[in-house]
Amino acid sequence: MKGSAIRLRGLRKEFGGTTAVAGVDLDISDGEFFSMLGPSGSGKTTVLRMIAGFESPSSGTVELGGQDVTGLAPFERDVHTVFQDYALFPHMTVEQNVAYGLKVRKVAKVERLSRAREALAGVRLESFGKRRPAQLSGGQRQRVALARALVGRPGCCCSTSRSAPSTSSCASRCRSNSRRSSGRSGSPSCSSPTTRRRP
Repeated sequence: MKGSAIRLRGLRKEFGGTTAVAGVDLDISDGEFFSMLGPSGSGKTTVLRMIAGFESPSSGTVELGGQDVTGLAPFERDVHTVFQDYALFPHMTVEQNVAYGLKVRKVAKVERLSRAREALAGVRLESFGKRRPAQLSGGQRQRVALARALVGRPGCCCSTSRSAPSTSSCASRCRSNSRRSSGRSGSPSCSSPTTRRRP
């Protein structure tokens, strides 16, 4: 893909009389890992929610792969999101959690299990596939959520996790595995870790 994989132009979001995002212009290249840094309440997560389609901008545009997706619903965009609470299904195994999106998309069982195991290997959890989320540490659950987001080989992956910087190397490994198996270039990743001002 040539040019920007993600392009924001004049992106603005207002809640009542409060301006949460004031005219963001941003280009993110294909395969790039991009983090927005800033204090809590500075609009980082709101920007990611607008990229993913969970919030509609008050003005401005969101383009993914050269297509204006500003008016499209989340399920119509090629974006996967790692939520702050990870949103794992407690009754499913780790492997089933990672493969769930592929099952919904009716990918054949053999292929989806193969891709789920490949994604788990990418985040170094290949031996944890039969465990339940409750049997994992917080960091391990985060990596499972990341593997689940990337196993579908999305055009863009967004993370709203407070510990998002620690996912960069895992995301890189997952994208490398995906490139080897699919022949595609890596999808861009963007995150919004929270930084705190020193007193």
